[in-house]
Amino acid sequence: MAGELTTIARPYAEAAFAHAKETGQLDAWAEALTLLATVTADPQMAAQIGNPTVPHERIRDLLLEICGETLGAGPANLVRLLADNARLVAIPEIARLFEERRVADQGVRHVVVRSAFEVANDQRSALADALAKRLGAQVDLTFEIDTALLGGIEIRSGDLVIDHSVRGKITQLAHALQF
Repeated sequence: MAGELTTIARPYAEAAFAHAKETGQLDAWAEALTLLATVTADPQMAAQIGNPTVPHERIRDLLLEICGETLGAGPANLVRLLADNARLVAIPEIARLFEERRVADQGVRHVVVRSAFEVANDQRSALADALAKRLGAQVDLTFEIDTALLGGIEIRSGDLVIDHSVRGKITQLAHALQF
Protein backbone atom coordinates (compact mmCIF):
# COMPACT_ATOMS: atom_id res chain seq x y z
CA MET A 1 0.00 0.00 0.00
CA ALA A 2 2.87 2.39 0.74
CA GLY A 3 4.17 2.24 -2.84
CA GLU A 4 0.65 2.69 -4.20
CA LEU A 5 0.14 5.71 -1.95
CA THR A 6 3.38 7.23 -3.21
CA THR A 7 2.23 6.71 -6.79
CA ILE A 8 -1.05 8.46 -6.01
CA ALA A 9 0.58 11.29 -4.05
CA ARG A 10 3.48 12.12 -6.37
CA PRO A 11 1.54 14.06 -9.06
CA TYR A 12 -0.22 16.14 -6.41
CA ALA A 13 3.05 16.85 -4.60
CA GLU A 14 4.82 17.79 -7.84
CA ALA A 15 1.98 20.07 -8.93
CA ALA A 16 1.82 21.71 -5.50
CA PHE A 17 5.59 22.20 -5.52
CA ALA A 18 5.59 23.71 -9.02
CA HIS A 19 2.77 26.09 -8.09
CA ALA A 20 4.36 27.05 -4.77
CA LYS A 21 7.72 27.71 -6.40
CA GLU A 22 6.16 29.71 -9.24
CA THR A 23 4.23 31.90 -6.79
CA GLY A 24 7.11 32.20 -4.30
CA GLN A 25 5.16 30.44 -1.55
CA LEU A 26 7.31 27.37 -0.85
CA ASP A 27 7.53 28.01 2.89
CA ALA A 28 3.80 28.72 3.25
CA TRP A 29 2.91 25.55 1.33
CA ALA A 30 5.39 23.49 3.36
CA GLU A 31 3.85 24.74 6.61
CA ALA A 32 0.31 24.12 5.36
CA LEU A 33 1.10 20.59 4.17
CA THR A 34 2.87 19.81 7.45
CA LEU A 35 -0.21 20.98 9.34
CA LEU A 36 -2.51 18.90 7.12
CA ALA A 37 -0.28 15.84 7.53
CA THR A 38 -0.30 16.28 11.31
CA VAL A 39 -4.07 16.64 11.45
CA THR A 40 -4.72 13.67 9.14
CA ALA A 41 -2.25 11.50 11.08
CA ASP A 42 -4.32 11.93 14.25
CA PRO A 43 -5.79 8.48 14.99
CA GLN A 44 -9.38 9.77 15.14
CA MET A 45 -9.04 11.71 11.89
CA ALA A 46 -7.24 8.82 10.18
CA ALA A 47 -10.10 6.52 11.20
CA GLN A 48 -12.62 8.92 9.66
CA ILE A 49 -10.61 9.23 6.45
CA GLY A 50 -10.33 5.46 6.20
CA ASN A 51 -14.03 4.90 6.91
CA PRO A 52 -15.87 4.39 3.61
CA THR A 53 -19.21 5.35 5.19
CA VAL A 54 -18.02 8.89 6.01
CA PRO A 55 -18.50 11.21 3.00
CA HIS A 56 -15.30 12.81 1.72
CA GLU A 57 -17.07 16.17 1.69
CA ARG A 58 -17.62 15.91 5.44
CA ILE A 59 -13.95 15.17 6.06
CA ARG A 60 -12.96 18.00 3.68
CA ASP A 61 -15.12 20.47 5.60
CA LEU A 62 -13.74 19.22 8.91
CA LEU A 63 -10.13 19.59 7.72
CA LEU A 64 -10.77 23.09 6.40
CA GLU A 65 -12.47 24.05 9.67
CA ILE A 66 -9.68 22.65 11.85
CA CYS A 67 -6.89 24.25 9.82
CA GLY A 68 -8.79 27.49 9.19
CA GLU A 69 -7.09 30.44 7.54
CA THR A 70 -3.68 28.95 8.31
CA LEU A 71 -3.86 26.92 5.10
CA GLY A 72 -4.21 29.70 2.58
CA ALA A 73 -6.13 29.46 -0.69
CA GLY A 74 -3.84 27.06 -2.58
CA PRO A 75 -3.58 24.32 0.04
CA ALA A 76 -7.31 24.67 0.81
CA ASN A 77 -8.03 24.10 -2.89
CA LEU A 78 -5.76 21.05 -2.79
CA VAL A 79 -7.84 19.64 0.09
CA ARG A 80 -11.00 20.20 -1.96
CA LEU A 81 -9.45 18.50 -4.99
CA LEU A 82 -8.29 15.54 -2.93
CA ALA A 83 -11.74 15.17 -1.39
CA ASP A 84 -13.40 15.31 -4.82
CA ASN A 85 -11.09 12.52 -6.01
CA ALA A 86 -11.30 10.44 -2.80
CA ARG A 87 -7.57 10.93 -2.18
CA LEU A 88 -7.52 12.52 1.29
CA VAL A 89 -5.65 9.47 2.58
CA ALA A 90 -2.65 10.64 0.50
CA ILE A 91 -2.14 13.92 2.39
CA PRO A 92 0.73 12.73 4.64
CA GLU A 93 2.56 11.24 1.65
CA ILE A 94 1.97 14.41 -0.40
CA ALA A 95 3.48 16.43 2.44
CA ARG A 96 6.48 14.09 2.65
CA LEU A 97 7.11 14.18 -1.11
CA PHE A 98 6.67 17.97 -1.22
CA GLU A 99 9.24 18.42 1.54
CA GLU A 100 11.61 15.98 -0.14
CA ARG A 101 11.29 17.96 -3.39
CA ARG A 102 11.73 21.29 -1.60
CA VAL A 103 14.93 20.14 0.09
CA ALA A 104 16.23 18.68 -3.19
CA ASP A 105 15.51 21.99 -4.92
CA GLN A 106 17.82 23.64 -2.40
CA GLY A 107 20.59 21.28 -3.49
CA VAL A 108 20.22 18.94 -0.52
CA ARG A 109 19.17 15.28 -0.75
CA HIS A 110 17.63 13.57 2.25
CA VAL A 111 19.18 10.14 2.67
CA VAL A 112 18.11 7.43 5.11
CA VAL A 113 20.84 4.97 6.04
CA ARG A 114 19.64 1.82 7.76
CA SER A 115 22.15 -0.41 9.45
CA ALA A 116 21.99 -3.51 11.61
CA PHE A 117 24.31 -1.80 14.10
CA GLU A 118 25.27 1.70 15.21
CA VAL A 119 27.45 3.46 12.62
CA ALA A 120 30.61 5.08 14.02
CA ASN A 121 31.08 8.84 13.57
CA ASP A 122 34.08 8.49 11.25
CA GLN A 123 32.10 6.06 9.09
CA ARG A 124 29.17 8.49 9.04
CA SER A 125 31.44 11.26 7.76
CA ALA A 126 33.00 9.04 5.11
CA LEU A 127 29.57 7.85 4.01
CA ALA A 128 28.25 11.43 3.83
CA ASP A 129 31.22 12.45 1.66
CA ALA A 130 30.84 9.44 -0.65
CA LEU A 131 27.09 9.96 -1.04
CA ALA A 132 27.48 13.69 -1.68
CA LYS A 133 29.97 12.88 -4.44
CA ARG A 134 27.77 10.17 -5.97
CA LEU A 135 24.53 12.18 -5.78
CA GLY A 136 26.11 15.47 -6.78
CA ALA A 137 24.43 17.31 -3.91
CA GLN A 138 24.75 17.99 -0.23
CA VAL A 139 23.23 15.19 1.80
CA ASP A 140 21.15 15.27 4.95
CA LEU A 141 21.70 11.87 6.54
CA THR A 142 19.33 10.11 8.91
CA PHE A 143 20.64 6.93 10.49
CA GLU A 144 18.32 4.15 11.63
CA ILE A 145 19.08 0.81 13.23
CA ASP A 146 17.27 -2.20 11.75
CA THR A 147 18.50 -5.50 13.15
CA ALA A 148 16.50 -7.36 10.47
CA LEU A 149 19.21 -6.33 7.98
CA LEU A 150 21.56 -8.77 9.80
CA GLY A 151 24.60 -6.76 8.67
CA GLY A 152 25.68 -4.15 6.14
CA ILE A 153 23.63 -1.10 5.20
CA GLU A 154 20.66 -0.02 3.13
CA ILE A 155 20.62 3.50 1.68
CA ARG A 156 17.46 5.26 0.44
CA SER A 157 17.04 8.67 -1.13
CA GLY A 158 13.86 9.26 -3.08
CA ASP A 159 13.59 6.48 -5.65
CA LEU A 160 17.24 5.47 -5.20
CA VAL A 161 17.85 2.33 -3.13
CA ILE A 162 21.33 0.93 -2.51
CA ASP A 163 21.08 -2.35 -0.62
CA HIS A 164 24.37 -3.68 0.73
CA SER A 165 22.76 -5.56 3.60
CA VAL A 166 23.14 -9.24 4.40
CA ARG A 167 19.36 -9.58 4.16
CA GLY A 168 19.47 -8.00 0.68
CA LYS A 169 22.20 -10.40 -0.45
CA ILE A 170 20.22 -13.39 0.87
CA THR A 171 17.12 -12.15 -0.96
CA GLN A 172 19.11 -11.77 -4.21
CA LEU A 173 20.49 -15.27 -3.81
CA ALA A 174 17.01 -16.69 -3.15
CA HIS A 175 15.69 -15.03 -6.32
CA ALA A 176 18.63 -16.31 -8.34
CA LEU A 177 18.04 -19.86 -7.12
CA GLN A 178 14.36 -19.73 -8.09
CA PHE A 179 15.15 -19.38 -11.80
